[in-house]
Amino acid sequence: MNKKPVVLTFNRRYLPGYRAGGPIRTLSNMVDRLGNEIDFRIVTLDRDSGTNIPYSDILHGEWNAVGLAQVFYFQPRRVSIRKLVKLFNDVRPDVVYLNSFFDNTFTQRILWARRVGLLGNVSVILAPRGEFSSGALNLKRIKKMIYLRFAKTFSLSADLVWHASSEQERENLLRTLDFVRDKDVRVAMNLAPVEEQLEIAHKKRSNIEPLHVCFLSRISPMKNLDYALKVLMQVKSPVIFTIYGPKEITAYWEKCESLIASCPENIQVIYEGEVHPQLVKPTLAQHDLFFFPTRGENYGHVIHEALAAGLPVLISDQTPWNEVKRRDIGWVFPLNSFELFAEAIQEASNWTAEQRETIARRAQLFAIEKTTDSDVFIRNRDLFINPIEGVNP
Repeated sequence: MNKKPVVLTFNRRYLPGYRAGGPIRTLSNMVDRLGNEIDFRIVTLDRDSGTNIPYSDILHGEWNAVGLAQVFYFQPRRVSIRKLVKLFNDVRPDVVYLNSFFDNTFTQRILWARRVGLLGNVSVILAPRGEFSSGALNLKRIKKMIYLRFAKTFSLSADLVWHASSEQERENLLRTLDFVRDKDVRVAMNLAPVEEQLEIAHKKRSNIEPLHVCFLSRISPMKNLDYALKVLMQVKSPVIFTIYGPKEITAYWEKCESLIASCPENIQVIYEGEVHPQLVKPTLAQHDLFFFPTRGENYGHVIHEALAAGLPVLISDQTPWNEVKRRDIGWVFPLNSFELFAEAIQEASNWTAEQRETIARRAQLFAIEKTTDSDVFIRNRDLFINPIEGVNP
């Protein structure tokens, strides 16, 4: 190949946004790690999640240099199939990369354009980003099931290459979509960020202090903050529980506020608002335990960040991070094991300073290992190179 392959990428949110969480970080990490070999052109909306204010210092109607990628920002009401096809024809990509199955702003319109022959024979890769986990499917389930039937009837997803971020996501895909063939699914775990491996100074807690537990994510039913609060109500030792993240759904936050008001005296709950991505790890490092009983993650960048900050993690089994249990740097439980989550918090509150230091170091080393995993890099690179070169892995 004489030039870098061009990957035309569609995602509802991208930099400088951050409130949509994982998908933005997944793409930005991919660009940072692969951008010297692959020409990423990213098409996105011109504003962050939960706001109607466009980003400052961007140009509409042309490509913007953002790191190693070129980014085209659309005003939400200006996105149409005609304009997306024009953009496709201007770029003439080698691969189209979609980052949702259900997104009606970009994915559905691109698939319709492809269905009626407006995209030619270009390879299309679709990464569902955890949308087919049981927890995700149960949110707005009827609407999703109707669209799944519709997509199957009109063959919108025929001959796609599917990008699963874990074996668990591959299994979810094949279980939910009976029209997807196993040979069309590529498994490539999301890339961790390129970073200098700086020592994160984590807080050292004395044995007389309350346990500092934190939750950092979008505040939505999918992330399961209400479950975390109910678990904490069963813990007998003193805990300071700090919540970070944007309030995505007002009614859901009100439900969580009601639970907070019902917490016993030994559980102090603090809401600290949003955290800029550059401050996530230093913020996490001020705590003793990261508690994230999510209903489903196709990766879980914040779990990696917590480990890099030296925190053990207490998570559900709906993420690809089950290895933390074997590494003795956290706990992984199914969401029907309510009492086990409470027992883990109680156990962490009884650790000695020496135990905490040992676990913190193990967690950081594991995070570094994930960042430097060459197999993950190769799988992600091959995800885009193979469709271009006609290679069947």
